[in-house]
Amino acid sequence: MSNRAVIATQSAPQAIGPYSQGIKAGNTVWISGQIPLDPISMTLVKGDITAQAEQVFTNLAAIAEAAGGTLNNAVKVNISLTDLSDFDAVNTVMASYFEAPYPARACVQVAALPKGADIEVEAILVL
Repeated sequence: MSNRAVIATQSAPQAIGPYSQGIKAGNTVWISGQIPLDPISMTLVKGDITAQAEQVFTNLAAIAEAAGGTLNNAVKVNISLTDLSDFDAVNTVMASYFEAPYPARACVQVAALPKGADIEVEAILVL
């Protein structure tokens, strides 16, 4: 695909498997799921779900910026939580990273996430 570009930044965690941080095709960017990894130490951040969600959205924002946009270019966000009782706390954090009109979103509870994380979020942007 000639219009496909890999999005990569040192400001977000490096891929921990055979995938890219993001892929841009035309004016659409698909950002891979981000867990609360510190991009320097590549370890999970310590703290409650609020601290974890803040790191996840910070990672997403760094990849969005590397693609030439911001999280406000998001049209769809998918959130996976290991405990849906964290839903309200994650909503509060998400609201601080986005402006209305907010993107479409799904939020599901999953049995487990990579590295024992409690949250993973992926996003689709249109620039």
